[in-house]
Amino acid sequence: MGNNPDTYLLYECGKKLSYTMRMKYRLDEAIDVRLLEEAAMEAFARYPYFSVKVGLDENQNYTLIPNDKPIAVLQEQDLRVVLGSEEVNGHLFFISYKDDTVYFNASHSLCGGFGLLFWVKTTLYSYMCKKYGQIDPPKDLKLPGSPVTEGELFYPDENTLPKNEPISRYDGGNSNLAIGRFLRYMFNPFAKDCYYYEIEIPADKFMEYAKTVDGSPYTILTAMMYKVCAYLFREKKGTHISGRIAADYRKDIGAGESYRDFVRFIHVKYEWNMRNESISKLSMRARGAMVFQNQPELACERFVRLQDAHRGIDAQPDLKQKRKYAARNSTFRSDPRDNYTVSYLGPVDYGGMQQHIKSIYNITDGDLMLEVTALDDRFFIAFQLIDKNRKPLNLFLDILKTENIPFEVSERKVRHLPSIQLPE
Repeated sequence: MGNNPDTYLLYECGKKLSYTMRMKYRLDEAIDVRLLEEAAMEAFARYPYFSVKVGLDENQNYTLIPNDKPIAVLQEQDLRVVLGSEEVNGHLFFISYKDDTVYFNASHSLCGGFGLLFWVKTTLYSYMCKKYGQIDPPKDLKLPGSPVTEGELFYPDENTLPKNEPISRYDGGNSNLAIGRFLRYMFNPFAKDCYYYEIEIPADKFMEYAKTVDGSPYTILTAMMYKVCAYLFREKKGTHISGRIAADYRKDIGAGESYRDFVRFIHVKYEWNMRNESISKLSMRARGAMVFQNQPELACERFVRLQDAHRGIDAQPDLKQKRKYAARNSTFRSDPRDNYTVSYLGPVDYGGMQQHIKSIYNITDGDLMLEVTALDDRFFIAFQLIDKNRKPLNLFLDILKTENIPFEVSERKVRHLPSIQLPE
């Protein structure tokens, strides 16, 4: 392949699907805009692989061109900003702010949540040091001016990966239960604003509960969302309810330090007659799915399939055909269809910055999707929906109450995910 691997998801992007994300950090004081702008410039310079704009080469392949314009730092205006536009200096990243909150906005094509955190931490650390003086850094902090490492840039050679047969595969198939809802979102997610609610849970209470049911944040939330869907949807003969758990597989392919997005999904199949089972038992079913599907062999297969799709894009004669091929052979859209998704970045080290962070919410595409982040003392759940109907949220909150898990919940919020502008 002659193209940068960071470009291939762009072929699937457009007016109806942009693969973008936002990380929202509420701090303990109002944002000092001057200091944020200084920190943003210093931090972004540390990431030359993010300091790019999208172009087209002579073969109508998307290509990433170095972009020496500054990263945009904009006042949050509660509207959808366009990545790649003049407003953001052609970048696929920008920062926005409002009152005491900073938003980090990015294209998923160049990185996943872990790669985004590289940039986020560098920016926040630089900002806080300017504002408060020297503070203890996270252990994995990439300081402004430090060299880019080989591990950051590493991209596996598929021919060096083992090709062993996995012990088992998911054979549950698609959940066709909510096909209307799925298609409505999949084919036009930007037809109107999508929404989310912020849920905060004390970490000590949540982890104490996890011990009593022998579960983890992943498996517990997967079990709870099954109960939500079991009461939300009408039972149909021959159908099932399934959830997906986002699983990062970079370590399985030797790319543990990479900024790129290496994510696949664990599928958890539930039957209708399980709706009265305890959270403990439903969580155990999710844990079993993770054990059987979270295999290095499946990760390697996923990566090889991704490379096949990339070669197929390269082989197309023009941009229109490349985009058409990418959509039809998407590794994401060809996954089994599930009713809901749970995504959790896991514990993140913020060092001394944590004392100044009040909340963190990860905002992405997705319907009936939980994006989970955490500090040492609190879990934060962005409960994401495609419409204003609160019933799914209310069902979820009722389960938390039944299980005696304390929480706080916000009013409905609009996601304002960025769209994207690409050369034609």
